[in-house]
Amino acid sequence: MPPVPEGDSLHRAALKLQALVGHRLEVETPNPRAAGKGIAEALEGRLLESVEAIGKNLVLRFEGGLVLRSHLRMNGRWRVGPRGRVASGLPWLVLRGGESEAALWHGPVLELTRGRAWTTGRLGPDILGEPPELDAMLARLRAVEGSREVGDALLDQRLVAGIGNLWKAEALWDSRISPWRSLGELDDEELRTVLEAAHRLMRESLHGRRPDRRVYRRAGRPCPRCGERIRSYPQGDDARTAYWCPSCQSGGRVP
Repeated sequence: MPPVPEGDSLHRAALKLQALVGHRLEVETPNPRAAGKGIAEALEGRLLESVEAIGKNLVLRFEGGLVLRSHLRMNGRWRVGPRGRVASGLPWLVLRGGESEAALWHGPVLELTRGRAWTTGRLGPDILGEPPELDAMLARLRAVEGSREVGDALLDQRLVAGIGNLWKAEALWDSRISPWRSLGELDDEELRTVLEAAHRLMRESLHGRRPDRRVYRRAGRPCPRCGERIRSYPQGDDARTAYWCPSCQSGGRVP
């Protein structure tokens, strides 16, 4: 099973979609669940002005002030390639322009709006920003209840945008911090270390140097740092699985 799309995956998709920027697009919504949104009718023939990744969202801006937001949730995937070689079957959305086409599969969050209103107040600073807004991220993390576990807080896109379960696990392991420690237990330097690790690991992945997975989906295997067996357990209201080494990532109210 492939990992859930995270911020680095969205940034890679945004880079590939640049091939369509500056073109007037042919737009289709073959999947019946997407056809009723009126996206194809609104965007057909319009110039694609820009594509950017914001956290786990792809934002496509068209002439006339129309903005299409795509969120991949658990299984969504964008594919970009030569015309006629990407879209087959019933993708949610197909964009064609020049010599390229892009297709979106399993991406039920497609929101067509006008302007930037949808982003206001909804997302924290993007972990893949260059440079990352670490002070702003710290301020948001400090503004929530101090008893909240850091592993849960890092997945809250209102606090820090772009981190998913994979990079949460790997950044915490890299920083030797348990996902079960509360925000109130951690000082600013520890939190900054985790955020810096997430930024570094995800930037490496974005640029094709995907780091080895140390703990993610490796429950029961030995920790590559100390040899202790890696554990896993659901965390937070959404019960996302936390992975950690109980020896070199100690602390917190471990279940």
